[in-house]
Amino acid sequence: MSDGAPLLLMAAGGTGGHMFPAQSLAEHMLRKGWRVKLSTDARGARYTGGFPHSVDIEQIASATFARGNVAAKALVPFRIASGVMGAATRMMRDRPDVVVGFGGYPTIPALSAARLLRVPAMVHEQNGVLGRVNRAFAKRVARVACGTWPTEMPEGVEAVHVGNPVRAAVLERAGAGYIPPGDYPMSIVVMGGSQGARIMSDVVPPAIANLPMPLLRNIRVSHQARDEDAERVATFYAENGIDADVQAFFRDVPRRISEAQLVISRAGASSVADISVIGRPSIMVPFAAATGDHQTVNARALKEAGGTILIPESRLTVDAMREQIQIVLENPDGALQMSRAALSCAMPDATERLAALVEELARKGEPT
Repeated sequence: MSDGAPLLLMAAGGTGGHMFPAQSLAEHMLRKGWRVKLSTDARGARYTGGFPHSVDIEQIASATFARGNVAAKALVPFRIASGVMGAATRMMRDRPDVVVGFGGYPTIPALSAARLLRVPAMVHEQNGVLGRVNRAFAKRVARVACGTWPTEMPEGVEAVHVGNPVRAAVLERAGAGYIPPGDYPMSIVVMGGSQGARIMSDVVPPAIANLPMPLLRNIRVSHQARDEDAERVATFYAENGIDADVQAFFRDVPRRISEAQLVISRAGASSVADISVIGRPSIMVPFAAATGDHQTVNARALKEAGGTILIPESRLTVDAMREQIQIVLENPDGALQMSRAALSCAMPDATERLAALVEELARKGEPT
């Protein structure tokens, strides 16, 4: 690839919700002949294993006001200022054509430097409620793209609904044929997300274990649990005679979802997008501590379409979860309807829509 190719600089914070859409855009822009660079922090770097090798990944130190003691918080503005100057220096050297922020504190240096140097910039918000950093930059960038619709915007800001980009491995399974539940081997996928997964590991295994034996004997489970929970979760399944694969991180989540009769998940934006694009019935438990209760907002369209059953964390009990699992697995026609409803909410062309905005900014050279 020639050095004359346009350069896209992406900045994303350290969660899968920010990183997966960035990965999808990177894959797409590389195919279109662009060069792609990613700026992220140590947490985000954990999610870069699936990125194309030709993406130049730069790990930066990030600072957040949300964590640390008083002394640490007092240093945050200085660390951010240092990060902005470093990003500006690199930007003058690399001369990106467009900067895209996907949310999270590690995007502050790149978006601030883009504003200083008048480089066209935009943000993509995955959730139905703007994150703190995206809200701060919404009036300072040329475009705000939204994954969930509607997303409330600051006064005077017009957003573009593009959907949430999903990775190539998800698109390969878009609308994959669904096998409704029946008297044969069935698969349940359990995903806790990068935050707040413990309650899923506490409630879901006993809920499955309490299912009627005619259902239970056919069930195999893929359960994504935090490192500190994985051993006890695996032990519980084994002691109850349940065929379960328990891991902290599945690298083949799209395949597992496509083979599942039911997905039990948090309502993170990427999870909602993946489940919708592949088209699977789900039970979702929105993360109660999410900013602005954005996970409930993320799942709203899916719930209204009939594609998911929502259980608020405040009402999540073993019995409540068991009852909903049983309802889905004992009603094959209903499960099939749920899978179709999920598909009706999908935006499989989200990456193309986002890429079109990137190219539009590059053409206009629109300053922030």
